Amino acid sequence: MKKKTFAAIVMMACTAIAASAQDDVQKAAQEAAEAFASAPVQKAAPKKPNYWTNSLTTQINVGQTSLSNWAAGGDNTFTLKGYADGNANWKKDKMFWNNRLQLEFGLLYASSKPLFQKSNDRIYLESKWGHRIHEQLYASANFDFKSQFANGYDYKTPVVPDRYKDASGALPKLDELSRKDQKSLWKDARVPKSGFLSPAYTTLALGLDWNPANWVSVSFAPLTGGFTVVTDSQFRKAYGMKLTKEYENTKDDYAALKTKFPTVLEEADYNALSAEDKAAYDTKTRYDNAYKSGTAYRSALFQFGAQLKMDFKVNVNDNFKYTSQIVLFTDYLSKKDNGKYNPNVRFNWDNKFDWKLAKYFALTVTTNMIYDTNVFKPKTEKGVEVKDESGQTVMVKRGLQFAESISFGFTYTIASKSK
Repeated sequence: MKKKTFAAIVMMACTAIAASAQDDVQKAAQEAAEAFASAPVQKAAPKKPNYWTNSLTTQINVGQTSLSNWAAGGDNTFTLKGYADGNANWKKDKMFWNNRLQLEFGLLYASSKPLFQKSNDRIYLESKWGHRIHEQLYASANFDFKSQFANGYDYKTPVVPDRYKDASGALPKLDELSRKDQKSLWKDARVPKSGFLSPAYTTLALGLDWNPANWVSVSFAPLTGGFTVVTDSQFRKAYGMKLTKEYENTKDDYAALKTKFPTVLEEADYNALSAEDKAAYDTKTRYDNAYKSGTAYRSALFQFGAQLKMDFKVNVNDNFKYTSQIVLFTDYLSKKDNGKYNPNVRFNWDNKFDWKLAKYFALTVTTNMIYDTNVFKPKTEKGVEVKDESGQTVMVKRGLQFAESISFGFTYTIASKSK
């Protein structure tokens, strides 16, 4: 009986201890849960906003034609062209800042002209800042720069000189000469027309920018200043550069000297001149050389006027895009010519069609139209350049210029969007 009573007491004690322990565990768990619930929540750091939208499109085009015993005739050719178009655009609240850089260069090789010729050449940089003053209207400042990488030439068919006559005195045809001799003659016959920074155009335009839709932008800048730069003196006259102060002030003296000495004197005639006339003739010769070489002309021309610019970017679908830019500029500083106002006007219209035929291949068509009253060309009669009495080439306005290019090749685009 005592054993049973003792056992019952022990069991009751154990039960009491277990119940107390369980209560302690539950209480501790409840306290831990309450402490966890009251602890401050660690929030993730907010992402820093990105206001930039960037993109880079590159394209490489290669073309080749080879003919052998081809009855219809033709020419063996090879073409290579590279293109890059980079954009970095920033937008926050009422302000935007858009930047664009376009680089393009192409080469053409034809067996009939055994040297590489430039087919495409373009450097274009544009930067535009704007601040919204109305729902679709921005006060804007626009800067742009245009030039090219390499020299451009006109290729005239060379005349085979007498030094290539054979033993019988016969003069071979051009295509009968060695490739080395043909290349040398073509290089000597080509006429340089442009070069790096010859010309180059810079413009800063202040005005208003109207954006009625995301695919069109119209800018009017009544305060537009810019420089036309021609670093190579041989191109300055062709791009409308003005005379330097020295030669501007001596135009009448030079005209009088050309009247007095209309032709180049032989050595005997020169020696027969008096000391005073020799000095005058030497001055006239110095003027002739300065005008012919272009050193008589300034390397930069400043213009100040008004500019109208229209940009169109139309995405017809994911595979077809059309971009266009029209720029019209008129110069306030134009002077009267023979009593009549002769405004300096520059008009540019660039178009580009991109048709993506596959993931990495595209067909591109570009057109460029230019009209610039400050661009000139040599006057010709029956294919021969007209010279004045001092031997200088007579220049006339070039008029409307047009270029068109169709290319197919590899294309790749890298883009990032703002968040």
